[in-house]
Amino acid sequence: MDEFETLLEANRTALARWIFAHIGNHADAEDVLQDTCLAAFRGFSELRNKASFLPWILGIARKKCADWYRAQARSRVVPMADLPEPEVTEDSDCAVEETLEALSERDRLMLRLFYQEMLPQKQISDRLHIPEGTVKSRMNAARARFRAAYPYPQRGGIIMKSMEKVSLPVFLPEYTIVWKNEEPFAVDCEEMTGWFIVPHPGEKLIWGMYDLPSRKLDLAYSMAVTGPASVHGLEGVAVSAKVLPPKAEIEDNDPMKDAVTASSGGQEEWTFIAQEKDGFTRFLSAEHIEDGVRTLTTFLDGKAFMDNWGFGEDNCGMPVHRQAQGKIVRLAPAVITSVENACMDIVGRCDLTLDGKTYETVCVMDLGMYEEGMVSEQYLDRNGRTVLWRRFNRDDWAADRYGKNWSELLPQNEQLLINGQRYVHWYDCLCLRNPE
Repeated sequence: MDEFETLLEANRTALARWIFAHIGNHADAEDVLQDTCLAAFRGFSELRNKASFLPWILGIARKKCADWYRAQARSRVVPMADLPEPEVTEDSDCAVEETLEALSERDRLMLRLFYQEMLPQKQISDRLHIPEGTVKSRMNAARARFRAAYPYPQRGGIIMKSMEKVSLPVFLPEYTIVWKNEEPFAVDCEEMTGWFIVPHPGEKLIWGMYDLPSRKLDLAYSMAVTGPASVHGLEGVAVSAKVLPPKAEIEDNDPMKDAVTASSGGQEEWTFIAQEKDGFTRFLSAEHIEDGVRTLTTFLDGKAFMDNWGFGEDNCGMPVHRQAQGKIVRLAPAVITSVENACMDIVGRCDLTLDGKTYETVCVMDLGMYEEGMVSEQYLDRNGRTVLWRRFNRDDWAADRYGKNWSELLPQNEQLLINGQRYVHWYDCLCLRNPE
């Protein structure tokens, strides 16, 4: 194996992951990958510093992806007058074109197809081989970035209420779950796994973890999408996550102590770059400060990133669209699945009454996808937003660390039997979102 082949083999996974993250269609991404490798082979003799092979070949990939996006566009002229609702001036038409040119290839493509070719979202979906939900989210993001970059005043605007006016209850409110003998509805959930934030401009929320059976709030986060961001050439949004001051310190002998420490990472603040693309949500990077050292990991960092933030092959992410597939049958306290590996499925439809308000929801069960030995129930409303999230541990999960099985630690808590194995209800999460 010659030097080029050796370097390519060592970096092929990162290269493929980068290209597949940029080009949603699998067949087209394979073509771009092949074109990139061929161009790199031809130009390899010009690379003087072989230690820079990965950034060098990613630069080639960036050009090949730009070529692919250009090939999708039919025109370079877009009537944009109604996008930012600008005040009309002599220079506004020029500013529109200049702003458009400052956007990414993908944003320009979306705006041209919609405003120039007047294509409905369904036809854009068919042309680009991406789900309609992805078309909608990309269009919204493109509009937002255009408005942010447009130099002239804009009428209207979004007024967001301060998160300081919103607070979580100190104790988990009473809730009841009434299962319905009706087909569960499909739902699009755009939330980031484990963090509940939707990676769209303007999104804000606070969420908290409630210890059971005490029902006490042990940990809460304030989260917000702070603006556009990119990493390794991939566009997404920056998300801040700050730990809110605790209402009361958690006791050392509380079984929730490790969960709180693990969820906060021992830090008071995280910064993520997140993305919704091709019908999936995914993290692209995570950053925190520990002992004065700022650490950034990205989706190209392999195991260090994937073990904590990555989901799916090549970090493809979690699917937005959810519908019942019959993989999991929930007849509490029994849960049965014929799938040997970890899986996720909608298991039923129910009315969830929380603090006196009733929500029409579906329950999504995750059997070991997020973490081995862990099961979760996520109750989503018709807008795909989490109303309640419940965690269960396999009875022997981390028994060495805690010294007992969970049925001994938390004998009062609800239990499920999943394919005959005992799981114990550990804690719940609630979310409060910014009003529209």
